[in-house]
Amino acid sequence: MALPIQEQAKYWGIAAVAFLAGLWLLGDVILPFILGGAIAYILDPVADWMERKGASRVLAVSLITFVAVVVFAVVILLVIPLLIEQATNLVQNLPGIFNSMLSFMTERFPSLLEDGSAMQESLSNLGETIQSRGLDLLNTVVGSLTGLVNVIVLVFFVPVVAFYLLLDWDRMVANIDNLLPRDHAPVIRTLASRIDNTLASFIRGQGTVCLILGTFYAVALMVVGLQFGLVVGFIAGLISFIPFVGAIFGGILAIGLAVFQFWGEWIWIGAVGAIFMVGQMVEGNILTPKLVGNSVGLHPVWLIFALSAFGALFGFVGLLVAVPVTASLGVIARFGIDHYKSSRLYKGLSHDQPVDSE
Repeated sequence: MALPIQEQAKYWGIAAVAFLAGLWLLGDVILPFILGGAIAYILDPVADWMERKGASRVLAVSLITFVAVVVFAVVILLVIPLLIEQATNLVQNLPGIFNSMLSFMTERFPSLLEDGSAMQESLSNLGETIQSRGLDLLNTVVGSLTGLVNVIVLVFFVPVVAFYLLLDWDRMVANIDNLLPRDHAPVIRTLASRIDNTLASFIRGQGTVCLILGTFYAVALMVVGLQFGLVVGFIAGLISFIPFVGAIFGGILAIGLAVFQFWGEWIWIGAVGAIFMVGQMVEGNILTPKLVGNSVGLHPVWLIFALSAFGALFGFVGLLVAVPVTASLGVIARFGIDHYKSSRLYKGLSHDQPVDSE
């Protein structure tokens, strides 16, 4: 006989609390395992496809690992140094950019920015403040990434964890399936399948969209000669998983930089704006429909809330698990709503009563 609903709710609640407590207590300790698990999850369809083509699981995982290591090494050696250099230069040049903006506004609106006014002083100090804060942030990030422990974690542990998880992925899924409570196994499998479809659509599909958009923005902005184009394109692509936010934020930043760099050369300023317009058209009409589809069901507001809440509670690890957890909760919520709408609680007793015929 199945456990009462109250007992089931208690045990599932304990499991949820234990999961959140583990995130909070372990923190960065589980970071390489979360990253490794995410990489294994993303690459598992590739390994399955190679197995269907006749390769063994070991050979498939070994080939995938080799290609991933080569790509990672190329990115580290070629892209990351240039990205750090441009980011550092951008932070260092922010005071000059703000001073140029101040001069521009002074010329156009002299009454608004009179000498000694509070707004003029605020704008004058804003650039230096951002520079000092930005340099501190960059030094902290660079210092943490170049520390011995973090280098070992990122370069050694994450690929090793991803390799072993990818190698045993199907076996782990089968073992977890054997541990499911028999009475609820069909429902849990259904929910797990829906969650997997949602995560596959969002993480694999939207991740590919972000990568394509980031590459397009960075290359196109560098082609038109925009300073710090690589950084702006990288930022715009990175946050493109929130609809319109990446293009709006990146577009405003890029056009703002273009105004000061190309002032008077309107064709180049227009070219920068056109780059983001083309990016949005390609994303909305080609990339997102083809790679993501319409089955994700993650509203941008929920994404922003989840990232803010999990980031505040669990730090960087929380940011990594925010989207998967939110997607899973969304699937469970939709499943519950479907059952609620088919229940007597929603329909009432009137649907059970026969209709009198005259």
